[in-house]
Amino acid sequence: MLTFEDYQLAAAETAIYPGSGTGEDKAIVYTLLGLTNEAGEVAGKYKKVLRDSGGLLSYEKRQAILDEAGDVLWYLSGLVGELGGALEDVAQGNLDKLNSRKARGVLGGSGDNR
Repeated sequence: MLTFEDYQLAAAETAIYPGSGTGEDKAIVYTLLGLTNEAGEVAGKYKKVLRDSGGLLSYEKRQAILDEAGDVLWYLSGLVGELGGALEDVAQGNLDKLNSRKARGVLGGSGDNR
């Protein structure tokens, strides 16, 4: 089974962008912009499903969205790496935060410090 660590290491081997692997500002900005671009492509593909198919998600459209989600993961992995982090730690930290909010009954609502 593929782990986050395995993915992050393998994805880094395919990284060709300014400052790749250096943690420099240009590498952080590049991966951040790529991440937001790909997330926009995910949203755009679903927007077209709403517009063109009345919200009915075909197998092909679902796969196209999943492919774009893979691109989101690639850029997220790169961004986390450029920031000196590990995807596994980011995932665990997120679950810890959500479980804490759940235990305190504040999953709903807004604000970072709930």
